[in-house]
Amino acid sequence: MEMGNVKAMDGKLNPHVEATSVNSPDFTYEDGIQPQKGSTHADVLDMSRMGKRQELQRNFRFLSIVGFIMILQSSWESTLLAASYGLTNGGTGGVIWVTVGVILGALCMIASIGEMASMAPTAGGQYHWVSEFAPKSVEKPLSYIVGWLALLGWVTGCPSAAQLTSTLVQGLILLKNENANVAMLWQTTLFIMLFLIISVAFNLFLAGKLPLAEGIFLIVHIFGYFAFLIVLWTMSDHAPASQVFGTFTDGGGWGNVGLSCLVGITTPLWCFLGPDAGAHMSEELKDAGRVLPSAMVWATFFNGLLGLTMIITLCFCIGDIDGVLNSSTGIPIIQVLYNATGSFNGTVVMTTVLIVLSMVGTITVIAATSRQMWAFARDKGLPFSSYIEYVRPGWDIPLNAIIVTLILSLLITALNFGSDVALNAIISLSNAALIFSYMASIGCIRLKRFRNEPLLPRRWSLGKFGAPINDAAMAFLAVGFVMSFFPITPLPAPADMNWAIVIFVFVIVAAVVNYVVSARKHYIAPVALVKEQ
Repeated sequence: MEMGNVKAMDGKLNPHVEATSVNSPDFTYEDGIQPQKGSTHADVLDMSRMGKRQELQRNFRFLSIVGFIMILQSSWESTLLAASYGLTNGGTGGVIWVTVGVILGALCMIASIGEMASMAPTAGGQYHWVSEFAPKSVEKPLSYIVGWLALLGWVTGCPSAAQLTSTLVQGLILLKNENANVAMLWQTTLFIMLFLIISVAFNLFLAGKLPLAEGIFLIVHIFGYFAFLIVLWTMSDHAPASQVFGTFTDGGGWGNVGLSCLVGITTPLWCFLGPDAGAHMSEELKDAGRVLPSAMVWATFFNGLLGLTMIITLCFCIGDIDGVLNSSTGIPIIQVLYNATGSFNGTVVMTTVLIVLSMVGTITVIAATSRQMWAFARDKGLPFSSYIEYVRPGWDIPLNAIIVTLILSLLITALNFGSDVALNAIISLSNAALIFSYMASIGCIRLKRFRNEPLLPRRWSLGKFGAPINDAAMAFLAVGFVMSFFPITPLPAPADMNWAIVIFVFVIVAAVVNYVVSARKHYIAPVALVKEQ
């Protein structure tokens, strides 16, 4: 698609921007540009303003992008699979009430991100928004650092997602035979690699079916939720409500129940990170500036309801917490299902639902990661950018970016051959890196509001509630950012240490040094391509 003449912004927005809407008749389509690859005129306008070519096919619609986000977040599945952290630090009461707080904070975060996505619906996401909204003096280096952190957050999330699927499969085998030899490092590593390769193969050869698959598995996601709910409530013994909602414990040994509950925020926080996945698919979504923000908010709202009710259900039906947490399967929910049903076959069926949804979640993570990588390479933010950004004619997908995503994921996973401490140290970076990218982008838009500077036109706006919602999101993210560096217990052994802080600082320093030495010469900050309104 031919673009109009593109020129760099001078750092100042047109004073009429705030008052003008994409729906306004004042907007015109410049240079005779016509919609291509499934775009609407509004999509064309957005891409033209950002100085980007439409290279990907817009196959996603509202329902399929909702499915994409909900499957990636996997709220009720994640609460079951990651419950051990919250139950250890906080107990049943702690994990429930912390989850309520996380859902409220996540909705403010999603709303803030959604508004920015309506202003600039681009696969670049956070680093692009930082470039457009940050003060001119820092926008280029800050957007570069945010781009690296956001990408690392997603890349390290790929083996993490596949590791979860692997653990479920191994847990089922151990349930059948607790003496089975399936948990050695090389076996776990090969399982992770297998699921990564399957996920990438789907993204390469069935990419056109991804929106359909997300819609189908959204149905599985919902029906699976009710299946687990019914089985647990009808076949398990139940604890009294006063015990479930009122039991707060310091199982991690922090010496303070409140601090222990905050450390346990890992359980619900894990369920609601990754909302920017929808933004990274925005150049494949029809009418993205209007559809994406609503899809993100509704997906998170419904996932919040599913996740909260499921964690409450689990806390009522878990039975002997210590026995479940120390189960030979290594996966508490597998032991809970077996205790409830008393049937190995029944447990296999239920766990298979989790395995399938986890597998689809890995496919989704690969898709979002490759689009983030492709967008950053398009702006020359990576080594070998010209190769990574290339989209082969007729494929309409970032094929090279998907392949590089697989290579990096396999290299990270290969660390597990030598030590699971090394692998866990790398993937522990994911939460902190993504949270920082959210804080940077939301912080920039909040600063513009504080200075009463005009904002870009958008079809989904927070209006007069923008400032308080941004503030609530920043407060929530600040807590999550700090707690993402905490280990489960104080003074842990090296194998149990949370190494995220070490790797995070290293990445920041490396990114700054690389920017000063070379990247500042070739990195094209997105704002440099944006047309003045």
